[in-house]
Amino acid sequence: MISTQTFEGDPLALDRQVCFALSIASRNVVALYRPLLEPMGLTHPQYLVMLALWGSEPLSVKELAGLLALEPATLSPLLKRLESIGYVTRGRASSDERQLAVALTEEGAALREQALAIPPAVVERLGMTLAELEDLHRVLTRVIAATS
Repeated sequence: MISTQTFEGDPLALDRQVCFALSIASRNVVALYRPLLEPMGLTHPQYLVMLALWGSEPLSVKELAGLLALEPATLSPLLKRLESIGYVTRGRASSDERQLAVALTEEGAALREQALAIPPAVVERLGMTLAELEDLHRVLTRVIAATS
């Protein structure tokens, strides 16, 4: 179905493109995390894995990939690196030996305390209110749902 909405001005202007704004915003927000994650030895994708595991663990690789909207093949190198630095373990799930389970080590679980400082630091660096960021999150969640 063709939209009946009309555009004022050039609908192909770069600065009007949602994809462009999302791309730049994503790159810039992830860059804000870099100096905060560096002392913990984490990259942003590794931080997302840790967030998922701090929420619930152990998780199968399949469950983790689903939560993070990643392909298992993309997730595998992240998990290997997290395992090599001592934050997670990977092993066969006791409930189903065909599944690979990921769990936090003691060191990985303890890292959560240090990570508690990250969200407020990001909010401060963005210079937006928590309400604005929650509104943005709701809108982005709708975009994700519409594109999935």
